[in-house]
Amino acid sequence: MAENVLVVGASGGIGAAVSRKLAQEGYKLLLHFNQSRQPVDELREELEGESVLAVIQADLTKETEIKRFLTEIVFPVHHIVFASGISHYGLFQETSEDIMDEMIMLHVKAPWMITKYLLPPMIQEKKGSIIFITSIWGEEGASNEVVYSSVKGAQNTFVKALAKETGLSGVRVNAVSPGFIETKMNRQITEEEKAAIVEEIPVNRTGRPEEVAQAVNFLMDKAASYIHGEIINVTGGW
Repeated sequence: MAENVLVVGASGGIGAAVSRKLAQEGYKLLLHFNQSRQPVDELREELEGESVLAVIQADLTKETEIKRFLTEIVFPVHHIVFASGISHYGLFQETSEDIMDEMIMLHVKAPWMITKYLLPPMIQEKKGSIIFITSIWGEEGASNEVVYSSVKGAQNTFVKALAKETGLSGVRVNAVSPGFIETKMNRQITEEEKAAIVEEIPVNRTGRPEEVAQAVNFLMDKAASYIHGEIINVTGGW
C-alpha cells in the first residue's frame, strides 16, 4: 500500500521538487501551501494519476490557522516533510518583534504543533519519517540573517533531540540542510553577489531543488534506515 506524505510548503521551489520526486517514487501526497495557490494547482495537474490526496491552505504564522490546518488532515500521514520557510534580511537591531514572532511561529512552533499532532499514530505503527529542510545558516550563521539563522538552528536541534525520543519507535527524524539553491528565496540577491557566492562553493555552481529532493527521497527510503538524527548537508562543499 502506498504511503502518504505531508509536504508542508509544497508551493516553494524545494517543496515542489520534493513533491515531484516522491510522487515518482509512488508516494501519495498531501500538499500544504499558504499564499501561492497557482504553483500547487500546476503541480497537481503535472503529477500522474491520483498522486495528490489533498491540497490544504494555511498561514502557519498564526496559531489559529495551524489548529485549523490540523483538523483538515483527514488522511493518515506516514511521513512529514517540512519545506516551508521565509527569510528575513536586515540588521538584527532593526528587526521588529513582529517579524521575530512570525519567524519563530512559522519555523519553530508550527512544526512542533504539527509533529506533536501527527507523531502518536506514527509511533503506534512503528514506522515513518520526519524530515526538515533547514539551512546552512542554521549551523554557520549569517550576518544580516540572524533571526533566520536562529530559527533554522532551532530546527536542527529539534531534529537531533526528537530523534533521541523516537529511536525505538521506528520513526526516523532527520534534516536536509541546503546551501545556495536556485529558488525564489534567493532572487533578492544580485548577479554580482551570486557570482561572489559561487566562487566560494567548491563545486563552483549553485544547487538545484531537485538535488535537495533526491536527499529527502533517500532519507525516506528503507535503505537509509540507520540514518537517524542527522543533518545532511547539500551544499556543494560550501
